[in-house]
Parts: sequence; structure tokens; C-alpha cells
Amino acid sequence: MLKTAIISVLTLALSPLAAQAHHGWGSYEASTPLTIEAAAESIVWENPHGTLMLMHEGEMWHVTLAPLSRLQLRGVTAEILQPGTMVAAEGYPSRSNPHEMRAERLTIDGQTYELR
Repeated sequence: MLKTAIISVLTLALSPLAAQAHHGWGSYEASTPLTIEAAAESIVWENPHGTLMLMHEGEMWHVTLAPLSRLQLRGVTAEILQPGTMVAAEGYPSRSNPHEMRAERLTIDGQTYELR
């Protein structure tokens, strides 16, 4: 009983930290669509979201992608999206971080992939 109570208290105490670690989409400006087309500088395939880096107008842009499972379900894999691949990322800019955006869709080699 005491062990269950301790676990419950710890779970409740730590859950705000877990929620804070994962951001909501409200931090992106959905009323300002943005498209960046460039060669992929780098791609990070890790959870909670993939990340794509694109050089645009002399600035490196951090493009937040969907979770890996969704990317793969939609057909975006490490085989088709590699450094040097030309990609158009369509999405919304961050409200607080310059040169960051959330991608809604990617176009790679003429094929469009919906990420949301």
C-alpha cells in the first residue's frame, strides 16, 4: 500500500515535467504559411520528432517534422530523405524561435507527403 502511494505521488509530481518536455503546436504561427525549398543539410531521425535542417536565404532553418512512426507511415524514410536531397518544406514558423518551423508537408522528388 505504501509503495503504491509513493509511486502515485511520484508519478503525479513528475508528470508536469514530461508535459513540459513535449511542446504543443500552439508555439507555431498557423496564420503565416511558409515554404522553404533547399537541399537537406542534415536530418535527425529520433523521437519525439524528426528534424530537418535547411539553408534558406543564408540562414540555417530547423524544421520540426512529424514523429518517426508517422513519417514512415506516410512514406518519408531515411532512404528518400538524405543530406543533399532537394526538399520543399511547407509549414508554419515558430512564434518564439527565429529560423524554426513546423512542417505540415514535404515535397521530395515531385512527391508530396502530408505529415499531419
